[in-house]
Amino acid sequence: MHWINWAIVIVYLAYVVVDGIRKSKDTDTISGYFVANKSLAWWVVGLSVMATQLSAVTMIGTTGQGATDGIRFVQIYFGLPLAMVILGVTIVPMLHGSGVYTAYEYLERRFDAKTRSFTALLFLLSRGMSCGTILAAPAVVFSAIFGLPLVWSVALIGVPTVIYTMIGGVQAVAWADVKQMVLIIVALLAIMVVLVIQMPVSPHDALRIAGSTGRLQAFDFSFNINETYTFWSGVIGGTFLMLSYFGTDQSQVQRFLTARSVDEAKNSLLMSAYWKIPLQGLVLVVGIGVFVYYQFVRPPLLYNPTHEAAVVADRGSAYSALERRYADAFALRESAALAVADADEDTRRTDAITSFLEREDEVESIRAEALTLAGEVTGEATSDVNYIIPRFVLSELPIGLAGLFIAGVLAAAMSSIAAELNALATASVIDFYRRWVNPNAPDSHLLRVSKGATVFWGLFACVVATYAATLGSLIEVVNRFGSFFYGSILGVFLLAMVPRAKGWGAFLGLIAGMTTVGYFNFRTDVAYLWQNLIGAAVVFVVGVALGSFGEKSGSEA
Repeated sequence: MHWINWAIVIVYLAYVVVDGIRKSKDTDTISGYFVANKSLAWWVVGLSVMATQLSAVTMIGTTGQGATDGIRFVQIYFGLPLAMVILGVTIVPMLHGSGVYTAYEYLERRFDAKTRSFTALLFLLSRGMSCGTILAAPAVVFSAIFGLPLVWSVALIGVPTVIYTMIGGVQAVAWADVKQMVLIIVALLAIMVVLVIQMPVSPHDALRIAGSTGRLQAFDFSFNINETYTFWSGVIGGTFLMLSYFGTDQSQVQRFLTARSVDEAKNSLLMSAYWKIPLQGLVLVVGIGVFVYYQFVRPPLLYNPTHEAAVVADRGSAYSALERRYADAFALRESAALAVADADEDTRRTDAITSFLEREDEVESIRAEALTLAGEVTGEATSDVNYIIPRFVLSELPIGLAGLFIAGVLAAAMSSIAAELNALATASVIDFYRRWVNPNAPDSHLLRVSKGATVFWGLFACVVATYAATLGSLIEVVNRFGSFFYGSILGVFLLAMVPRAKGWGAFLGLIAGMTTVGYFNFRTDVAYLWQNLIGAAVVFVVGVALGSFGEKSGSEA
């Protein structure tokens, strides 16, 4: 990478750390450190919520998803607006007005200590693993693209994030998110402009080519619970996913707990509801644009340069033969793509699309052979989806813009990782250390423990990151992790609104929900989005059915 691009990245990293330290005022109490003394404006909280969601997994994995699968992934967010409205009249006022530091602290007041601790433990497991996956997205790509050892790539992102999160608490995280959100949007718009300018065909023809492959199909109204991305899985399963993520996940709850009032907390979530789908659509469209661009500019046979180098070194002759076949197939596909763009009559267009799809299948078949060869050589799972956009950025974007995009990826990674680390530390200290180990600890002691917990979870994320990259599309990995836990956790909070629900019912319902989701996850083909609904429903039904069993030990909130 050119030194100017490196300079942009280094200056940005230094700025984030220094600014995070500068924002560390008023963090000498746990109220200041964990919830910013409930002092943040709605728009700051809203941008922080969006930045937390728009991670490097989105910048790398979702754009790659758009390039390989099209825009249909956006259906996962169709339930978001409804979820935000529901949360605004239920969980937000319930938690914001209760004076809690964590969502799970409320559960002890409503149910009992065991329900609180079990739910908090599930959060720590799910978000601890997800944090590692979020870190893996840029780290593994940087390692492959720049030839850095993986540990150095992880450290490049993880160390500055841990530093400003540990020192500045949630206030530093939130204000860093504001700046990072701006950088992310600028980077996405910049790459979109470059794509339009450098595209060998007009935007209209580009859309026609993308549409011929089905990549512009945003709606799938088929009702098939085994199909991951449909309108119904997004509206129903996605609603439950978003309800749980934004309403019960500490990384999000902690954001709206920092708002100055319940109304401002509601407004921050509504801001995300308005802008999340268009922004996610933009990310996917960038990926689709790269797909069309690579119809006319031949990309590498393998996007992962590390795997490419390993195959060339070990199976050079076989790889050379594949590359010759690939070059011939690419030339034929390019001609077929131009024919689709030029076809005006319906009959000619149909014939052109049929020919183009045949050529596309041939190219992808050769690429699949190359991926299989890479797997045999490296012994690693081979999925190129996370390397498509970084490879494009470094080879096709002008100097400076490439650095801007890499900085945008780092911004996205750091905003999400910081939020996760801050939330993991908060739950560890409030829900476990203060609750079970040292209930009478002063704020100064709890702050020291919190900073230590931040470092611990940072190290944990680094370890997970070294394994997560082989799991395929990282955006799917994160959502699959979440869906395994989210529905059941949401079910507990739904029970909290039912007067007859008691502690043992909630606890046993949570166990039943996790067991049921585990069965559907490992033993059936039911799409992961539906697992959110299944988990919530089982916990709720079992909890209500056992409502008369046991007494709540906490005081009614």
